[in-house]
Amino acid sequence: VQLVESGGGLVQPGGSLRLSCAASGFTFKRYDMRWYRQAPGKEREVVATISSSGLNSHYADSVKGRFTISRDNAKNTVYLQMNSLKREDTAVYYCNAVRGTGDYWGQGTQVTVSS
Repeated sequence: VQLVESGGGLVQPGGSLRLSCAASGFTFKRYDMRWYRQAPGKEREVVATISSSGLNSHYADSVKGRFTISRDNAKNTVYLQMNSLKREDTAVYYCNAVRGTGDYWGQGTQVTVSS
């Protein structure tokens, strides 16, 4: 099982980034997917969730209206489009696959919002 995040980096406030998470080793289309983030000195928090079908999604209040989660089950990939980035969005972002007792994590990708 592998989840590999990419797309992080340094961006100015107000900018955009798109994170990707490529999955392998399990039946991706059966798993709900989540993006989490962890800022220095803070607990890991869920940012966005998307159902296995892609029909349902949920967002943390702090990112609602700015971030969009999506998935391509044909490519075994989940995305997080992040717009209007703020300094407080700086964190390591992780993707997570969950279904019953299955719970898989990627290694994370750093997002830094700074001028």
